[in-house]
Amino acid sequence: MQTVFITGTDTDAGKTHVAVALLQGLKALGHRTVAQKPVAAGVNAAGLNTDALQLQQHATEALSYELVNPYCLDDAVAPHLAAAKAGLCIDPIILSNELQKLQNMDADIALVEGAGGWLLPLDDHSTMADWVTQQQLPVLLVVGMKLGCLNHALLTVREIEHSGLKLLGWVANCIDPDMAYQQENIRYLQQKLTAPCLGVLPYQSEPEINTALAAAFIKQM
Repeated sequence: MQTVFITGTDTDAGKTHVAVALLQGLKALGHRTVAQKPVAAGVNAAGLNTDALQLQQHATEALSYELVNPYCLDDAVAPHLAAAKAGLCIDPIILSNELQKLQNMDADIALVEGAGGWLLPLDDHSTMADWVTQQQLPVLLVVGMKLGCLNHALLTVREIEHSGLKLLGWVANCIDPDMAYQQENIRYLQQKLTAPCLGVLPYQSEPEINTALAAAFIKQM
């Protein structure tokens, strides 16, 4: 099974939006998928994270919520703070064990969605990036197209490359319908980033089936 970690330039860059678009596109191309959000902060009235629920819904293979989202934290704040408030510690060993369970499933592709940005803290000493590097997962970057995204994207790519991980590519996710010079910003990143732009997702409330994005993604794996 091929496993890819999805990170973003920032909170609300649209990681789940892109992950769902990929899951839908991969399904349309005939691929069997599973998905996981190891750490999530913020829950609905039922005590579940809505991003994790979307991943669970759109993957082709049925998984328990607990496997999709091993750490579900109530407060919609930085996860290490939400965990501390709940009297928990986010244990990388547990994350690794749950990832192994995911990878043991009968599927072709596993998408693992991060929380926040690349250097999201898990505790006072380690970050999600440390865990992804330990797992040696290839990375897909979601760039939330808004004012400030150029700096966020360039710094994030620098950190990913510094880790020695493979950056498969990036997706321009147009989260701000009123962003000035949006296309110029996208062209700048296409020129500056060595990893390919796998697609540009227009501003929309729900992702559409995007086989072109899924095909570009498969090509880079």
